[in-house]
Amino acid sequence: MVQLSKRLQALADMVSSGRRVADVGCDHGFVSIYLVQKGISPKVYAMDVRKGPLDRAKEHIAAYRLEEQIETRLSDGLTAMQPGEADALVCAGMGGPLMIKILTEGAEVTSKMKELILQPQSEIEEFRRFLRTAQWSIVEEKMILEEGKFYPMMKVHKLKEDEAAQNQRQPLDVSLEVWQRLENKFGPLLLEAKDETLKQYLEFQLHICVEILEHLKEGSSDKIESKRAEVLAEMEDIRLAMKYM
Repeated sequence: MVQLSKRLQALADMVSSGRRVADVGCDHGFVSIYLVQKGISPKVYAMDVRKGPLDRAKEHIAAYRLEEQIETRLSDGLTAMQPGEADALVCAGMGGPLMIKILTEGAEVTSKMKELILQPQSEIEEFRRFLRTAQWSIVEEKMILEEGKFYPMMKVHKLKEDEAAQNQRQPLDVSLEVWQRLENKFGPLLLEAKDETLKQYLEFQLHICVEILEHLKEGSSDKIESKRAEVLAEMEDIRLAMKYM
């Protein structure tokens, strides 16, 4: 049985049983292999834009004799996938802007999927804002701390035409605009669950902000003042989120 890192294990555990999975950015193919070995997925399309990692994935798949269940495809995002071939997407280990590009350009393919399992590595606030705008609803959310780094991940479903995004978690003493900003930054379900790893993340980020302010003490240029205001605003959001944890 293939062994996954803590981060990839948490990601694989979010995939619903019986899904045909498109593993985009599959790297060396270990998540694809795990999903088949555990009987979670009957068919996986292991896809990567880079030939080198995809060749390694082919070698690993062959070593486990899973060529019939796992098909490899050289693909820039979802370009090598037809609508309806897979009903779930796993996409991890890349920056938020790149993931937004993949989901935007592959919208026809993802529109036929039942769930997306996503783990953006950067620009998390922008990424969650994109999901909200594109009518994807976060139905499950995790944050993993591994080797000193925090990894947020989420399972999303497409909202149906007759559904509207609900915001029932909004505290009465916070405006909708502010609460949605906190949700985009820190995760709606993580906030609702008062997630322990999110608490660690908030404390860590607050510590970083304090250190940055300390370094900015000596300066007085417009650029430094702008940066100071930016850090203070971030600290305000962190403390507000911590208030509801």
